[in-house]
Amino acid sequence: MPRHRELTITLKPLQLVLCIALGLWLGAVAIGLSAALALHLWPEQLDPELPPSAYREPAPAAAPKQPADAQTEMFERYKDILHKQEAQQAAEAAQGNPRNLNSPKCQFWLAQNRTAPTDKSQANVLEFCY
Repeated sequence: MPRHRELTITLKPLQLVLCIALGLWLGAVAIGLSAALALHLWPEQLDPELPPSAYREPAPAAAPKQPADAQTEMFERYKDILHKQEAQQAAEAAQGNPRNLNSPKCQFWLAQNRTAPTDKSQANVLEFCY
């Protein structure tokens, strides 16, 4: 019958710590190089609205926007976002109300508002779900 050999392992803590530190450092370098390569090869993935040439060539100088136009545009976006948030909060509140679970009109307009939100569906959610 053959005799089984025993394998003895000696643990050297300093060597183990240095190997782990080297592995972590090499991993961080690999991640950094991968990110740099990805940014270089696929810049259009960051902002699909810009054409690929916008990343490589400077854009020609355009006339600056009027401050009033920029403020008006920002205010309109703010109002749109606020309106959407209010409608979403109203829909969530209506869904959380157990009384509304039995109302067919409320359920219909909640479903309409979820699938195709419009001003009419939002108004009807507010009307029939409260």
